[in-house]
Amino acid sequence: MFSAAAPLPSAAAEAEFAEQVEALQAATRMLAGVALRSLDVLDGVTTLPQFRMLAILAELGRARCSRVARTLALDASTVTRLADRLVTAGHVARGSDPRHRSVVTLELTPSGERLVSAVSQWRQQELSRIVAGLAPAARAQLTSVLHQLVASAGEGYGEATEPVSPA
Repeated sequence: MFSAAAPLPSAAAEAEFAEQVEALQAATRMLAGVALRSLDVLDGVTTLPQFRMLAILAELGRARCSRVARTLALDASTVTRLADRLVTAGHVARGSDPRHRSVVTLELTPSGERLVSAVSQWRQQELSRIVAGLAPAARAQLTSVLHQLVASAGEGYGEATEPVSPA
């Protein structure tokens, strides 16, 4: 909670810190709700795990299955099953690397791109609605605090690269 090198915090400081963490947990629940509700625009076309793969492929572009698995922190066999369903549905195309025929690649089809775009647009509209409900001064504070929070999490945390483990 607090650094071992720092002086012992007062009970008030501990309570304030706990309140800050709880507020962040509440914000996380709200943001997760926005993410889950955004899938409603797809009318059940994909599951959440399938959509996660689509979103990762939208970020990565054409990628090796092994990279998609690492990025999603899933086993290769799980990614293969997800990809099978998305290929059958026409949202993902499976290919191979011309230099290494045994390497399987995945990439979004135009249908997959449309799904990711529809969800992204809905999320943008919903987040805009939520932020618009704040006073202008609160919006300015929100921007500053969120930038600091992202920086505090560390470079690349939450991005489509390699899974990040908390220290």
